[in-house]
Formats: sequence, structure tokens, C-alpha cells
Amino acid sequence: MGLSIDYSAGECSHPYTHKIFILTNYVLLGAASSCIFLTLSLRLFPSLVGFLLILLHIITIAGAISGCAAAARSASSAGKFYGAHMVATVLTAIFQGSVSVLIFTRPSDFLNQLKSYVREEDGVVILKLAGGLCVVMFCLEWVVLTLAFFLNYYAYMEKNGANTNSAKLGDVNRRRWSLPFQV
Repeated sequence: MGLSIDYSAGECSHPYTHKIFILTNYVLLGAASSCIFLTLSLRLFPSLVGFLLILLHIITIAGAISGCAAAARSASSAGKFYGAHMVATVLTAIFQGSVSVLIFTRPSDFLNQLKSYVREEDGVVILKLAGGLCVVMFCLEWVVLTLAFFLNYYAYMEKNGANTNSAKLGDVNRRRWSLPFQV
């Protein structure tokens, strides 16, 4: 699967960051699909709010899949998907956080807006489970954003030859400072 990527060719100098990024996307994918099944158990398809809630989780799944696909590509071709992945992940993180706050602050009103056919006590329990998964997805999406930033930064630095530039800058800085200030 995705965690068996071979780095022996020297393609990625940070394989652990890469593996954590892929693993986080897989956990995000599982949480979003579990949240879809929880919301479907509320029997809320006739509702527009319910459809939008399921659509939010589908967009989260699409973002996690695109993150895994971008991570499997080489560093030069993954840059094309970086901006779109970041925008989609930020938007879904904001909406997941908003939905979780709405679920935890007013579960019975939110359940009435969903027009569910489930008893209110059972529906509130299911909604709180879905809200907990929304909180998990919110946190995971920010972790994915941070890891994607670092992976893109590492790819950029490797592509532009950061090692030769840093050695030159160190020599210039040593010549500028007098002897007591050199570290």
C-alpha cells in the first residue's frame, strides 16, 4: 500500500516525515468515512443540511486521497498539487471545526435541522460521536497541513541545492564578524 514506498533511490531525504504524512492522511480518510456512516445512520437524506454534511465528509475524503497521491509522486511533479491540496484542506478543516462546535453546543437543534427519523436521544448520541470524529478530523487536517508544508519545503530546498548555498553563506558571515563574535 502507500506505506511501502521505496526510498533507496535517494528520492526523498525525509522518509519518516513522508510516512507520517501518508499515515495521517489514511487516518483522516478512515475518520471521514466513519463520520459518513454515522451521519447515514441518522437517516437524513431528505434534508439539505444532511446532504451538505455528507458532502463535507466526501470533500475531506477527496482531500486525503489527493494528499496520498501527491505524496506518492516525485518532488518535482508534486508541486502542482500542493496549492490545491492546501486550499482544500484549510477549507475542510474550518468547516469540520465549525460543524463540531455546532454539534457539541446545540445537538438537539442541529438534529432538528437534519430532519432525522431517529429518536432524539439516540440521534444526539450519534451526533456527539460524529462531532468527536469532526474534532479528530479538524486536528488531523492541521497536522496534514503542517507536514505538507515541511515536505514541500524540503523538496524545494533539495531542488535548489541548499547545501551549497548554506556553506557559502557561512563563509561570508565569518568574514564579516570580528574574531570574538564568531561562533
